[in-house]
Amino acid sequence: MRLLERMRKEWFMIGIVLAIAGAKLEPSIGVNGGPLMPEITVSYIAVATIFFNSGLSLNTEELTSALVHIKLHLFIQIFTLAFFPGAIWLFLQLLSITPINEWLLKGLQTVGCMPPPVSSAVILTKAVGGNEAAAIFNSAFGSFLRDRVKIKDSHRNNSLLHS
Repeated sequence: MRLLERMRKEWFMIGIVLAIAGAKLEPSIGVNGGPLMPEITVSYIAVATIFFNSGLSLNTEELTSALVHIKLHLFIQIFTLAFFPGAIWLFLQLLSITPINEWLLKGLQTVGCMPPPVSSAVILTKAVGGNEAAAIFNSAFGSFLRDRVKIKDSHRNNSLLHS
């Protein structure tokens, strides 16, 4: 009985281990165009499900009260759209004078400018008892903004890093 209780308590970790084992045994199931169709299920269905489940757990008052926290929303959007990519860029400028592979630096630059995954922002905020309504709003609003904010490279198609 204790094993069954433990499995109920750790169902998420068990699910992750099973998903990893399944992917190792049969990776063709999860590739683009495969039976799971991750290009659709992950991009649209999973994100919509997370927002839907989070929305069901919130009452309207919580969501409307989260909308009026303008300073919080400005801070989060400026941090994720400007400060963090700028800090990564400065860090990469320092790393560019070292013998680190140029492609590794370009990969770090790309990852540093990517938005945090919407689902993890909401799930982790809920897990630590944070303001879930604000997390939902900022995830949705941030995803909308990131599609419209473009950081232009002064060297056109070249890397921001010095070669």
